[in-house]
Amino acid sequence: MGRTVTVATCSLNQWALDFHGNLERILNSIEVSKSQGAKYRLGPELEICGYGCADHFYESDTLLHSFQVLRKLLESPVTKDIICDVGMPIMHHNVRYNCRVLFLNRKILLIRPKMQMANSGNYRELRWFSPWSQLRCVEEYFLPRMIQEVTGQDTVPFGDCVLSTRDTCIGSEICAELWHPRSTHIDMGLDGVEIFTNSSASYHELRKASHRVELVRSATSKSGGIYLYSNQRGCDGDRLYYDGCAMVAVNGDIVARGAQFSLDDVEVVTATLDLEDVRSYRGEVCQPHMESQAKLCHRVKTDFSLSRDEDVFLPIHQPITWQFHTPEEEISLGPACWLWDYLRRSGQAGFLLPLSGGVDSSSSACIVSSMCVLVCNAVKDGNVQVLQDVRRVVGDASYRPLQPQELCTRIFTTCYMASENSSKETRSRATDLAAQIGSTHMNINIDMAVKGMLGIFSMVTGKWPQFQVNGGSMRENLALQNVQARVRMVLAYLLAQLSLWSRGRPGGLLVLGSANVDESLTGYFTKYDCSSADINPIGGISKTDLKSFLRYSEEQLQLPALRGILEAPPTAELEPLVEGRVSQTDEADMGMTYSELSLIGRLRKISKCGPYSMFCKLLQAWRDNLSPSQVASKVKLFFRMYSVNRHKMTTATPSYHAESYSPDDNRFDLRPFLYNAGWSWQFHCIDHQVSQMEKGDA
Repeated sequence: MGRTVTVATCSLNQWALDFHGNLERILNSIEVSKSQGAKYRLGPELEICGYGCADHFYESDTLLHSFQVLRKLLESPVTKDIICDVGMPIMHHNVRYNCRVLFLNRKILLIRPKMQMANSGNYRELRWFSPWSQLRCVEEYFLPRMIQEVTGQDTVPFGDCVLSTRDTCIGSEICAELWHPRSTHIDMGLDGVEIFTNSSASYHELRKASHRVELVRSATSKSGGIYLYSNQRGCDGDRLYYDGCAMVAVNGDIVARGAQFSLDDVEVVTATLDLEDVRSYRGEVCQPHMESQAKLCHRVKTDFSLSRDEDVFLPIHQPITWQFHTPEEEISLGPACWLWDYLRRSGQAGFLLPLSGGVDSSSSACIVSSMCVLVCNAVKDGNVQVLQDVRRVVGDASYRPLQPQELCTRIFTTCYMASENSSKETRSRATDLAAQIGSTHMNINIDMAVKGMLGIFSMVTGKWPQFQVNGGSMRENLALQNVQARVRMVLAYLLAQLSLWSRGRPGGLLVLGSANVDESLTGYFTKYDCSSADINPIGGISKTDLKSFLRYSEEQLQLPALRGILEAPPTAELEPLVEGRVSQTDEADMGMTYSELSLIGRLRKISKCGPYSMFCKLLQAWRDNLSPSQVASKVKLFFRMYSVNRHKMTTATPSYHAESYSPDDNRFDLRPFLYNAGWSWQFHCIDHQVSQMEKGDA
């Protein structure tokens, strides 16, 4: 009886609709799996077409090209003598399914459709796919002619089935099925399935990785077994970064794992395991529960073994300890990998960032610096793909990056856009940080452009607006702030398009934004100002986490300029200075602190609180510092700001998704953008509650 098996799972940096590139990466992963002795290879969810195709799943072309790639895989000598498990969309009886296709030696063994859809957060699978709801039911699937020509098969099993080899039994889960309260691996395990596989497209959020690992670990600790987890990696064309973490678990222990953040397009994780360990574990722990099911798993048999007689002498993988990244490390690595994918696939020559000398823009700059560190390390480690991409980005076929600062000079341009309201301190901080990072830096004064805009307005209206400190109204004050901010956006795009041209270099630059998630919540930014950009690496990260990240970067990236940036109060510097010093601060303008905003954001999105529920919860959270009426005032202020400014989120720069309370309107946070900002009914309920409490205290 065979007992020792070698299996492979992988993380692939697939790109939506990049069928050529996706095929090459799949074949590469299979080749590596075979070279490491694996007889079974698992890939990520929908790897053939890419997970993020979105409404392209409606197109028949996506289905057609997926089958064309499948044919290439079936025909390739690379796929000989290894069970290949790949993901693609398939239409069965005119219904689209998210499927796994298992094949061996030019024969399709089975097609297993996804049974539980991911349909929350950034996931919208029910928009494009239907779940296979027929438990233990299997039908015949009629293969397209192009596949029949290769396999010689007319039909193959399609449905809720498992694969039975000569030595073991393999059952599939697909992504969300692991998270579901009634995970399919439980019933499969009780019916004797020994190897579970999960192909995922699980995206990164801060502090999420441990939850995923514990789910995989617990899946095998309850009923024993081997669990293979595969995941997408990289930016496949959207706001999300899929963070790998391919792993293998046995009987509650992780025995092999891949990286969470990496610039490698293909990473294969293999493990050699003893099937008798599973059988022994189940014999002691699970025997009383492994009863006959009312309806057993449909087994598809194949005359193939995962084990070989000589494999009994191979060393068995032992349990390992998973070292999780800190949130600061996650911010340093996740958005940096996402930026690199976006840059190399966009065809642009680098980034441009308006660098104000504050926490937000400095965080975006540090993430680019971290990206340069990752690129240089990857080249040093022999990553040929990264070297080719760098050379294409900089337009130099002989270039080889050696130092992050030197690479940064080539691909990163920063500019400080001063006005008469800017302080010397912020200019100095921006200049010092740019020098330490290595960016090509410019200091620009925008007063002439601002006065030109106001001059045009004055010619049309005969009026010249004034700041409040000079006798103007609040409306004038806000308009004067906004015109400065919007001029900066126009200049940023002009510089992005032509600054390399002015230096005699080809290509354009991607404009980076730097509005954090808390400011987006309240709309504390100017619509179409320099927060408007091509992409924003920090748009899903809280101010609190960004400050911790800068403290981390000061040490890890050796950037002492960050110390002064962290010590300075956050300010937009859009109002006149008082005696040469900044009088305007962000928290004073917003009427609440960033830590308060972070808590409010979590209650609004994660806890799904409206005004009244939020008031009730904050009464408890803030009872030591604020009275009920003060809590009520904060809640009302937030919801007024949120509703009045919600329209800004419809035009917000596409941002890296990192936070579970992100207010991103386009995918993650689907809510109206025109509200009755008075919230009369809701605020009346709050006022009534405050009144009752005050009577009780009297």
